[in-house]
Amino acid sequence: MAWMYDPPRDVRFGEALRFWLKLGFISFGGPAGQIAIMHQELVEKRRWISERRFLHALNYCMLLPGPEAQQLATYIGWLMHRTWGGIVAGALFVLPSLLVLILLSWLYMAFGHLPAVAAVFYGIKPVVTAIVLQAAVRIGGRTLRNPLLWAIAAVALLSMLLKVPFPLVIGAAALSGYLISRRHPQYFASSTKHGAAQGSSGAAIIDDDTPPPPHARFSAARLMRIVIIGLLLWSLPMAWLLAAFGWQGTLTQMGWFFTKAALLTFGGAYAVLPYVYQGAVDAYGWLTPTQMIDGLALGETTPGPLIMVVTFVGFVGAWQQQVLGGDQLLAGAVLAAMLVTWFTFLPSFLFILAGGPLVESTHNELKFTAPLTAVTAAVVGIIVNLALFFAWHVFWPAGFGGRFDWVAALLALAAALALLRFKRGVIEVIVAGALAGLLLMLR
Repeated sequence: MAWMYDPPRDVRFGEALRFWLKLGFISFGGPAGQIAIMHQELVEKRRWISERRFLHALNYCMLLPGPEAQQLATYIGWLMHRTWGGIVAGALFVLPSLLVLILLSWLYMAFGHLPAVAAVFYGIKPVVTAIVLQAAVRIGGRTLRNPLLWAIAAVALLSMLLKVPFPLVIGAAALSGYLISRRHPQYFASSTKHGAAQGSSGAAIIDDDTPPPPHARFSAARLMRIVIIGLLLWSLPMAWLLAAFGWQGTLTQMGWFFTKAALLTFGGAYAVLPYVYQGAVDAYGWLTPTQMIDGLALGETTPGPLIMVVTFVGFVGAWQQQVLGGDQLLAGAVLAAMLVTWFTFLPSFLFILAGGPLVESTHNELKFTAPLTAVTAAVVGIIVNLALFFAWHVFWPAGFGGRFDWVAALLALAAALALLRFKRGVIEVIVAGALAGLLLMLR
């Protein structure tokens, strides 16, 4: 294909903005699918960033609490077009999902469950399972270059199956990468010296050896400025909530709870969801268990990060708690949805804008890259575990003791073949799954 070898050119801010907006509407499939889309578009097709620089940024985002795919978009946007580039990339990754989920949450609360919607969900869930599997195959094919990295991935998979906490798995992988690289650096050396060496992408605008731009170089003054601005952006809305509703007010408690969720949970949406479920259902009683499960289904089948389920939690919880009174159910619910989204994603922007310069200073130093390479290998195992988790709930909806859903399994197999064998696009396969669900409903 000719676009693979055209010389790269600088990207204008407007061109990047259009891409980030498009990504916000097509980023289905959870973090694994979203990262796969970004890799295909930015590394393979557009060549805005090289493979090694992309994976280096991804490794950093994997170590952070919060949605790694959204953080990766923020990081690349920041690297290309400074602070506003990062803000635009990260915000547009979230904004379409926020609007869609507010609309769907309103339909859910105002009109109840519709058979057609349930049928669409039924057809899409097996597709999501296949998308996660595809991401494991793609990332594994790029990362697992030797038996040691395969072993790290296998140990990570086994650890997740044994319910070892995600931070321990990631920490152990990083430590093993650091220690082993001191005696056997060859296991963590890059397989190529240039983006074109693999023959798949060619030179990139931000290539392996491209020096960090001036704004990506560490500055203590800049770091302090970002920290102060971040604290203000958190404390001002929290102070307003305290003044308007008091500490025990539902909106105030939502702001505090989702701040903790953003800071204390690692591993992206799949790690934070049990924490959100425990707090929203068990501790605060904002939602029923059935509503939480329905919210997860909405989160899985809308664009954007899966952690956007917090928008649903805030909307439904505020609606049921009548935070602005019984005559303003919709206004209170929309306000809550926007507030919890703000408190959930604010730390992600700060982590990238504050930590990005430090990360950019390490991409050629093995003592930093080896732990991150090991983390990426572990993430392959973790993604396989996620695929197994989805398959379990999709193929055995009532548990292993219940009926095996052969229709869902066949849909997942067809989606996997379309993605892996015939290289069809993620959106095409999702639409096909939704149509299949509707057709099954009408039979």
